[in-house]
Amino acid sequence: MAEPVVRIPDAKVALSTASVYPESTATAFEIAGRLGYDGVEVMVWTDPVSQDIEALRRLSDYHRVPILAIHAPCLLITQRVWSTDPWTKLQRARAAAERLGASTVVVHPPFRWQRQYARDFVTGIWRMADETDVRFAVENMYPWRYRDREVLAYAPDWDVTKDDYRHFTVDLSHTATARSDAMSMVERMGDRLGHIHLADGNGSAKDEHLVPGRGNQPCAELLERLAGTSFDGHVVIEVNTRRAMSSAEREADLAEALAFTRLHLASATASASAGSAAGSSAGSASGTASASASGSASGSASAETRPPQPRVSHGRPRIRRP
Repeated sequence: MAEPVVRIPDAKVALSTASVYPESTATAFEIAGRLGYDGVEVMVWTDPVSQDIEALRRLSDYHRVPILAIHAPCLLITQRVWSTDPWTKLQRARAAAERLGASTVVVHPPFRWQRQYARDFVTGIWRMADETDVRFAVENMYPWRYRDREVLAYAPDWDVTKDDYRHFTVDLSHTATARSDAMSMVERMGDRLGHIHLADGNGSAKDEHLVPGRGNQPCAELLERLAGTSFDGHVVIEVNTRRAMSSAEREADLAEALAFTRLHLASATASASAGSAAGSSAGSASGTASASASGSASGSASAETRPPQPRVSHGRPRIRRP
């Protein structure tokens, strides 16, 4: 009988380019490649490189890091990025995903003051999803709080499970800020959960985006649950490293987040394999069995010469203005 082997799920672990802020989009690709992430999610924001498809393609090719997702520019600070019209932003995000080979566009629900956009949002997202193979994964948000006041800033709702979407993104920093039950939300999302923003939080009114394991959210529990399901989306590390005192400290945080994620994605499968081995051992005539676990092989650095340095760099990247 074949010996049971620990099998890590197919879910890819990506680095959000927002996780290196205030460093650049180009730096995120470099760090993702050096640490062994499976890819990146590009946060389209005020960094011109994040808005430029050809610049992103050159970075992806040079660092050999695939672009797995595009986060549409729907933050307060990106209201003028890629147009002031929110539907144009989503159309451009979809086009970028299609051209760059990304499978997912992450989108937030509208702000309440975007009244027409909010009224049409649910049906509009379905319409756009029907026009492409790219997933539009709508992300859970949270109420805004100031002292003892709570402001509902998102429409139709910050809890996106109250509306009908084809795919969801769950963000565990946002569940912490909302003080909602993350695992209950995941249950409601069911098989429509298509994308994970993995971060932690302690329930502060501020959206903390802590390294997984440093807050009170069920980061490990969620990953172990995914390992036992048919989840076929991506797990994206989206953490706040702005307080890092150096580039080395920032990189250490991102390495810790990656190690945490891969450990817990594998642990549920490892437990299942161990249980299966124990059951086989108890039922065998000889009463003996051996079990072995093999970790996934980490690919060694290729000896091939890298292609020429692309035109984008950490300093002044040469970009095509949108």
